[in-house]
Amino acid sequence: MPHAQIGPISVHLPEHVEDNATLKEQFPSWDLDLISEKTGIHQRHIAKPDETAADLAVQACEQLFERENLDRSSIDFVLLCTQTPDYPLPTTACLLQDRLGLRTQCGAIDFNLGCSGFVYGTAMADGLIRTGVAKKVLLVTAETYSKYIDENDRSLRTIFGDAAAAALITSADQPSLWGYQFGSDGSGADMLIVGNGGSRPAEDAIPPRHRKRWKSRLYMDGPSLINFTVEAIPRLVDEILAENGLSDDEIGHYLFHQATWKMLDQLRKRMDISPERLPVDLADVGNTVSCTLPILIDRMRQRDELVRDATNVLVGFGVGLSWGGCLWRDQYRDQS
Repeated sequence: MPHAQIGPISVHLPEHVEDNATLKEQFPSWDLDLISEKTGIHQRHIAKPDETAADLAVQACEQLFERENLDRSSIDFVLLCTQTPDYPLPTTACLLQDRLGLRTQCGAIDFNLGCSGFVYGTAMADGLIRTGVAKKVLLVTAETYSKYIDENDRSLRTIFGDAAAAALITSADQPSLWGYQFGSDGSGADMLIVGNGGSRPAEDAIPPRHRKRWKSRLYMDGPSLINFTVEAIPRLVDEILAENGLSDDEIGHYLFHQATWKMLDQLRKRMDISPERLPVDLADVGNTVSCTLPILIDRMRQRDELVRDATNVLVGFGVGLSWGGCLWRDQYRDQS
């Protein structure tokens, strides 16, 4: 039976950079030093007003095709994770198929999952490959949360950045992704939500968990999300390790969704993991939602920080509430 592996990854960031110094000039009353100390974020890339998630996704995919000299006709399926689609319908993945010039026999679907999306996406790609439906899957994450954020919103504007990442999930003889576990709790939907723009009337929409302080369409209750994370994620990791007969000292790196420095630092302390094994790498891009894990993997590969044959833990968590994790060995470089 074939198995999925995470192949090459290409990342595209919008050209416009919004750093904390610029925000300080615009809003002198904002304590950017304190904010950056808590978030670990010093700048973000922001899409232009007429630039969409699909536009960023096309750029990431084109870079991947060119760099890897990929035959477009070899792509069997496109999985696109985004919470900022171009249209309510049609699916943005179908638009991506056309813009990339992929064959019409290529499957294409969107899935709206946010921060846990990359882990879920690898699981779906693994299923397509194991069942023989596909040999090469283009797993794309693309987010433009900036379009949901009011410019005066101090709590969100300093955190979220826009980005896209394209990962080629390929068929391999040996398993490199396994031990998947997932979770969801829709009762936490009011922690992170865009309550308008869908088909549900505004008067019947889920209200924010607490008072909405800002005009942004996006609402986030940061403290509640941290509380959820520090309870659910250590338990998830313990279950994954136990189910697969592994101990902490057999794990190379814990690669977690890059939410904020404060959240990841609390997880490190709660789980007693050294900073070297649970990296934080979001200072120059911010929280890019579903793109954080592929960006992190790509950067660690470039720095040669992923040890060959080492078992790592991949975990995504957040909006939904939704979370998921798995075990992963980076075997892609073995073919270079």
